[in-house]
Formats: sequence, C-alpha cells, structure tokens
Amino acid sequence: MTDKTAQAADDLILETAGLVKEFRGFVAVDGVNLKIRRGDIHALIGPNGAGKTTCFNLLTKFLQPTRGRILFKGQDITGESPQCIARKGMVRSFQISAVFPHMTVLENVRVALQRKLGTSFHFWKSDRSLDCLNERAMALLAEVGLESYARMVTVEMPYGRKRALEIATTLALDPELMLLDEPTQGMGLEDVERVMALIKKVSANRSILMVEHNMKVVSGICDRITVLARGAVLAEGDYAEVSSNPVVIEAYMGSEAAELAGAH
Repeated sequence: MTDKTAQAADDLILETAGLVKEFRGFVAVDGVNLKIRRGDIHALIGPNGAGKTTCFNLLTKFLQPTRGRILFKGQDITGESPQCIARKGMVRSFQISAVFPHMTVLENVRVALQRKLGTSFHFWKSDRSLDCLNERAMALLAEVGLESYARMVTVEMPYGRKRALEIATTLALDPELMLLDEPTQGMGLEDVERVMALIKKVSANRSILMVEHNMKVVSGICDRITVLARGAVLAEGDYAEVSSNPVVIEAYMGSEAAELAGAH
C-alpha cells in the first residue's frame, strides 16, 4: 500500500465492500460500496423502496449481510453485534434514544450516560448515586439547546424538541460516527431548521451518516450524498453533482425529481 493509499484509507471512517442483502431471492441491497469520510455529513438518499433502511440496518448490524464486508475505522465489523459496534463508537440514534416518556428530559440523558458507564440496569440504586452525572447531562442538554427543558417530563415536550433529546442521548455515548434515520421526518418548517442547525453543530467533532427524504436538509448541510435505487448505488457526489445527474432525475421521476432540483 502506498503512502497515498494509506492516507486515503485513514480518511475513511466507514466503508462497505460489495454489501448484499437478499430476502428469499429478493435482492434488497445489491453490491453497495460506501465510503464515508471522517468529518463529513453524508446522506443516503433515494426513491421509496431504494434499500436505504435495509442498508442502515446492515451497517448497524440489525441485519446480517448475505455477502460483503463492513469496515469501521479500518476494522472488519461484519460479524459484530449492535452493542459491540456502539462501544467502538458507531451509534444509530434510535439504538439508545427510545426516550422514556414519563421521565424528565434530564433523567433520559442520565440513563444514556449510565449506559456508557455500564450501569444501565442498576435501577435499585438511589437517585443520588446518579447525581454525579448531572453536570455532564446538563452540558449535553445545553449542546442541543434543551437546558431550559431539563425538568420537563418528556411526554410534554414538542415533537421537534424530542428529536433534539434523541440526539442528546446519542451524544451521551460519545460516538465518532452518528447514524441518523430521517431526523426531520414529520416536522414543521421551524423544527426542520432547528434540527438542521443542530446536526451541523454536533458534526463539528464527528462524522454523520443520515437517511433523509427532505432535500432542503440534504442540500443545506450534507458534504456528500450517495443515491440508491433498487438496492444499488446510482450516483455519488456533492449535491450539485447528484441533483443534476440525469440518471438520478430519471430514478426519482415526477414530483420527487422537482423537489430534488428545487432544493438549491
């Protein structure tokens, strides 16, 4: 391996080689080669049924690939469990962010911090034993703009703020690579803008891979985009390249193609 090749490999935090997933003869993911660079916000997009969610499930080991390899920080993690890759620093937001609705916002972040300490199931301990986590939990809430919500019961929070809490609980595990599955789904314009700004902010010291349908979000914050169609990579590049690619426009068809072109 030349110095240049070694440097290029070091720049990649996540890589897949010939990733395939078949379900009883149906090929949902078909030979996908992904290269996610350190420090990038990288989007996985594509029309409905393109294989984005299946691909995400393969990367985070909720599904085992039929063939192919997954490398994280240069290590083969193809056979690893979801818990193991989370410990290595690759965390999918909902893995630990099924927030507890009847706990306060602060308590939710403390539970996530407990997982990092390996004391998740010490529920018989008194609340006071967790007070040492309060400072770190409040710092995480401040990072996502939720410090004023700390004492609120989570079920009472507005929807967009709950997504910010999910990001805070993900950050509690100190991930090097965050995987976000449609982080702005179902949000109004104001919440979308807020979550976009939040993702941009938390990407400062880490890499992010996200599945996202909202092309305004993709065009606004993503450094690189991979387009999937029928389980295979159709195109890759920055937003300008991808959105003007005739093959991509044809795959999206109709209104989605118009959205793709109009998000600049």
